[in-house]
Amino acid sequence: MDEAFTPELLLRAYAMGIFPMSDGRDDPDIHWVDPRLRGVLPLDGFHVSRSLAKRIRSGRYRVSTDTVFKDVVEACADRGETWISQRIQASYIQLHAQGAAHSIEVWEGDRLVGGVYGVALGAAFFGESMFSRVTDASKLALAFMVHRLRAGGFRLFDTQFLTPHLASLGGREITRSEYHHLLADALKHRATFDPAGYSPVSGAVSASVAGASGKTQDKTQTS
Repeated sequence: MDEAFTPELLLRAYAMGIFPMSDGRDDPDIHWVDPRLRGVLPLDGFHVSRSLAKRIRSGRYRVSTDTVFKDVVEACADRGETWISQRIQASYIQLHAQGAAHSIEVWEGDRLVGGVYGVALGAAFFGESMFSRVTDASKLALAFMVHRLRAGGFRLFDTQFLTPHLASLGGREITRSEYHHLLADALKHRATFDPAGYSPVSGAVSASVAGASGKTQDKTQTS
């Protein structure tokens, strides 16, 4: 076990292009990963299907930011197999307390039904995990995340690996060398997860990230 595993070490690792994983909730070991092929979600190429756009505008869901970060991480880890060990989870919670880790939460009434969390460093955002308890809740969270990152001046949205789920939203794979080039550039710039005056509404989010045209009715509440 590496007793030196700290939030500060995590940030240094992200700056080097590597990230931690474990083999289960109770695994005490940390494995550092630098994939040959890296998943990224282009901030100007997020794909919103008609069904997702309709869901965003439906008024059925409320979206919040950084209100229940710990609950989002716990929900992401609550599955049969997970790389988020208790040790890794504790470090993310510490990073959140320091203002370096953030979450987007999706609510249906008072029930947390989806979310995504990650780490911000420079103008790079490292998406760690997401979860969904109702159809498209994690996609909705990602749409609001992309909109926020664009508004805050981020240049890179790292998803670590490319899954079919992410590919359907516009995610793609790039080589390790291309990723490190994009990361180095992003770390030279500053971005903010909380842009001054930022207050997204559903129509603006669905139209902005999808490049949609026409009028939409803004119903989804955000906080």
